[in-house]
Amino acid sequence: MAAKQDVIVIEGVELHLSHPDEFPMKWVGQQECWKQLLAAWMVVEPDDIPMNPRLVGKPGVGKTTLAYAAGKFLGKEVYIFQATMDTRPEDLLITPVISPDAKIQYVASPLVTAMIRGGVCVLDEGNRMSEKAWASLAPLLDHRRYIESIVTGLKIKAHPDFRFVATLNEDASTYELPEYIHSRLQPQILVDFPEREEELRILRENLPFCEEEILRYVVDFLQRAHQADERYTVRDGINIARYAVKLLRQSSRKDMRWALREGVRMILGEEAFHYLEK
Repeated sequence: MAAKQDVIVIEGVELHLSHPDEFPMKWVGQQECWKQLLAAWMVVEPDDIPMNPRLVGKPGVGKTTLAYAAGKFLGKEVYIFQATMDTRPEDLLITPVISPDAKIQYVASPLVTAMIRGGVCVLDEGNRMSEKAWASLAPLLDHRRYIESIVTGLKIKAHPDFRFVATLNEDASTYELPEYIHSRLQPQILVDFPEREEELRILRENLPFCEEEILRYVVDFLQRAHQADERYTVRDGINIARYAVKLLRQSSRKDMRWALREGVRMILGEEAFHYLEK
């Protein structure tokens, strides 16, 4: 049964709030990124405001995990909004929907819910979103810290405890951020591939049932790929190891190298064989 949605009233308008996200995510390694994000969110004086950092890096390096884990570390509710090329301003803010009794209800997005409740909003893959959608966030991301909903006619100010972070992917399928948004998403925090021991700890955290020999083999594969500037990430490594374990459990063939080779072929393709141990 779905949990009952919270409803609040602002200037006579009923808003149905979104639910926070709950995932077993932990941040492992790269403590510098962790410290930079928490510093950006800090408020040092009563007239200070938190910053709106952007986490930049290749897909799969853990940007969303970092943002989520930092929000939970601060004891806040965390709301993740997945941006796409089709995201409209009303999707980001307040959307009218038809209720079961054929009446119009207004649903606050995860972002607006986080603003109201003093939580953290993670705008995931923000540079997949068009300028028109970003424009609706301009007053939220500067000293004004509010949004205006054309749909409801409401101006909603962010709770003092509200925090915002955007993750941006470094790939070709994204938009350039408009300059007036780029200047509001500061500081830029670069999230890179982890070092070998950090990568091993991440695999252990995500695959506690996996044999150490498999994890070390996958990490060696990833580190060789990183040195060649391939875009293979720890997420790919987790999927390779997970698939290899499933093959070994299913098959009578107890050959780890075979299972891992199949995992690489199924997840990344045969072109990745180049980075397997000879």
